[in-house]
Amino acid sequence: MYRSIKKLIRLMVGYFVYGVGITCTINADLGLPPWGVFHQGMAKQLGLTMGVAIQIAGAAILIIDLLLNERIGWGTIGNVYFIGFFLDRIQDSGMIPQYQTLLPRFLMMVVGMIFISLATFLYLGSQLGSGPRDGLMVALTKRTKIPVGVIRSAIELTALILGFLMGGSVGWGTLIMSLGLGFFIQTTFNLFKFDVHQVNHRTIDQDIAALLKKSRNLE
Repeated sequence: MYRSIKKLIRLMVGYFVYGVGITCTINADLGLPPWGVFHQGMAKQLGLTMGVAIQIAGAAILIIDLLLNERIGWGTIGNVYFIGFFLDRIQDSGMIPQYQTLLPRFLMMVVGMIFISLATFLYLGSQLGSGPRDGLMVALTKRTKIPVGVIRSAIELTALILGFLMGGSVGWGTLIMSLGLGFFIQTTFNLFKFDVHQVNHRTIDQDIAALLKKSRNLE
């Protein structure tokens, strides 16, 4: 029980830190990473907050994951709702400052990538399920047999183009984050000696099966 609570706390902290990281990249105003461009463009077109746009996009991708028979965890569902929820609360609070000069904005963008990297380590390390976008990448890799790097690049390029067409913020910071975020995430994983390939995510179907087995044993 204690272990499950500890994992849940880690998961929720990861979602919050991710919201902080996204807010930093938005407030830097140097361009957003590909998915950020898509979410911002979607928010503009539909008159939504960016947090709600993240939730809607995440829910749609989650449905695609399920249609592709990708197994999901409770953390996958939480990812859909809570990152967008925390993002809107953090933006409304004004806790992340905005700057006018270039150097502080650049540093803000770097800080945002650091927070996103740390958040990725936290929520993946909870072993309660990866995000829906990660699930889509894995599902398409399985179905097409195309290398995962190519699939990931294709997905992010598609998100970037669609987001740009919808009015999302693209700048030289977009290029930096597209190339640099993976480096920051890998550096964070190395720093904490975290091997993502060794993560054994607990999936919803496993929990349901365990619950049914327990109920049968009690009969």
